[in-house]
Amino acid sequence: MKKLASHAMLFRSRGHIDSGKVSFIELFFDLIFVFAVTQLSHSFLENLTFIGAVRLGLLTMAVWWVWIFTAWVINWLNPEARQVRVLLIALMLLGLIMSASIPEAFEASGLYFGLAYAGFQIGRTAFTVWVLRKGRDELKELRINFVRILCWLSCSGVFWIAGGFAHESSRLALWVVALVIEFLSPSLGFWTPRLGRTPTSVWDVEGSHMAERCGLFIIIALGESILVTGATFSKLAWSEVTMGAFAAAFAGTVAMWWIYFDMTAKTGHHFIAHSSDPGRIARSAYTYTHLLLVAGIIVTAVGDELLLAHPTGHAHAKAAAVILAGPALFLLGNMLFMRIVANVFPAPYLVGLLALAVIYPFSASIPALLLSAVVFAVLITVSLWGSAFSARICRLEPVRTANI
Repeated sequence: MKKLASHAMLFRSRGHIDSGKVSFIELFFDLIFVFAVTQLSHSFLENLTFIGAVRLGLLTMAVWWVWIFTAWVINWLNPEARQVRVLLIALMLLGLIMSASIPEAFEASGLYFGLAYAGFQIGRTAFTVWVLRKGRDELKELRINFVRILCWLSCSGVFWIAGGFAHESSRLALWVVALVIEFLSPSLGFWTPRLGRTPTSVWDVEGSHMAERCGLFIIIALGESILVTGATFSKLAWSEVTMGAFAAAFAGTVAMWWIYFDMTAKTGHHFIAHSSDPGRIARSAYTYTHLLLVAGIIVTAVGDELLLAHPTGHAHAKAAAVILAGPALFLLGNMLFMRIVANVFPAPYLVGLLALAVIYPFSASIPALLLSAVVFAVLITVSLWGSAFSARICRLEPVRTANI
């Protein structure tokens, strides 16, 4: 009996007032991803080309995927249990190796990135299968689910490691295949021969915990924007122009925080907490669309650094594209999120995207500082309109999400 009770402590409690609370070990674990996001933005800044953008996209997808899969696992496992803490600390070590190898991931350190990534994904999933081996009867389907996940991640892991060994020209192709396998698998219910597929009802997540965890990752990404703005500004000669660029960069970050936490996060938390199938919302809305949010914030941080470096004169075509692309990705992610969780047409986000599209043809002919000011005006308009929009949506019946 004592052994069974000890095993039960490995699982997160459900239904309690603090069951969705994020633990300190989870916040400690997130520190690795602060470093990862910094590495991503700096790597793109040093290779501001089309191939650099492709590599940024791939590596951002990889970093997000290891984090969100871990968030799913810790939604079921108890982070206060000693074995789970040891798991998270071991994953931190692998995550640190993975993050440190990001700048040279397509060059000398590709094998380290591939091995660390595959070890992170496979090791965490294998541990979860092991933990669930003696779980309660109602956890049997969940264990089978993780066996399916382990099969998919083992398959993709072959491509991650093979890519690490491959020549630089082949590495990108192999890693793209690995990511396609991983990103496709949840939408297929991790279908596996003989074991079938997992219905979303098995993914009975603690909705408030999932919403808070994803919100905290958005804070991590926004924190990178703040760090870039402050670090770059501190190295410049302070003048009216540089202070204006500093203010524009900071204001844009605040606007994105306002849009997400005053509209998107509130709406998402409301609907996932009241959904009859929270696993479906967590998979479609949080797992997939938040990748666009994170990518948008990272690209925006790069745009802020370009703005601070050259605030006056006509914006370089690449710089102008980056300054507009970051907010556009961010608004697109928010729009898709709202569409999924609330089944509504989020007009504020769509209008914001259309405004950025209208600005783009003229972006290279105006100063970067003015361009950033216009982008901020778009974001602040979306945030003000979106707050009222969100408040109205949250008063609707949450059962509207049942058919998504």
